[in-house]
Amino acid sequence: MAGRRVLITGAGSGLGRELALNYAARGDRVACVDLYADRAEETRRLLSGGGHLALVADVGSDAAMAALKAQIQGAWSGLDVLVNNAGIACGGECAHTSIAEWQRTLNINLMGVVRGVREFVPMMEAQRNGLVINVASFAGLAGAPGLGAYGVSKAAVVAMSEGMRAELLPKGIRVSVLCPSFFKTNLLESFQGTSDAPMKHMAAKLMEKSPIDAADVARYTVEQAERGRFLLLPHKDTRSRWLLKRWLPGMYFKELLKYVAKNSQKAK
Repeated sequence: MAGRRVLITGAGSGLGRELALNYAARGDRVACVDLYADRAEETRRLLSGGGHLALVADVGSDAAMAALKAQIQGAWSGLDVLVNNAGIACGGECAHTSIAEWQRTLNINLMGVVRGVREFVPMMEAQRNGLVINVASFAGLAGAPGLGAYGVSKAAVVAMSEGMRAELLPKGIRVSVLCPSFFKTNLLESFQGTSDAPMKHMAAKLMEKSPIDAADVARYTVEQAERGRFLLLPHKDTRSRWLLKRWLPGMYFKELLKYVAKNSQKAK
């Protein structure tokens, strides 16, 4: 279906920008939402076609997201595709992550998605049609150590998406949740963490050696979400790991410990 109205948070760079490029190439109108006006505008200028918007909003703010809803309602009178992409990175063990960091991470990565859903899904319910893509992470499925608030926030997005899927399908609205592993992007710009030095270094190494980049993840996401797939795993290796965790959790845990030890040693 061409000419849909698509809103993407965190669209000023990285995966969000690549998703915007993909939707614009399909003939859709894209609202590029970012915390920074210049980044949102830069993405808008890169898009093919017309009717695109560059908007500023902080997904961590109730008032900002309510204002964004009013802007979309005024410009488009509705929304067809919502991509809750904006997020931040952090690291550190759960017991040693500060309360401030827990609150910051959950407010952006989880409550940012909640705010997007609360403001825009009612528009889709009124239309009896729509698509929601929530961007989580394989960290939300993996149960990996050292990810602290980040892993918990992404696991919550997965759980929320599962509930939404059942709630919204009878209303004509499809839901997908994206769970990528490491890929080349600028997510580490937002990285914070009590034990951030080793974790950030390891993450940077894994991102650099990833066989896919943000453009690959965006292309996979749009294609698979349009086909109605719920759980989106763009990395081939994570698909096999997810199956291993589901069917042989004990073996998965042993392999997880080996994987973490191996990559921790390489990152030194």
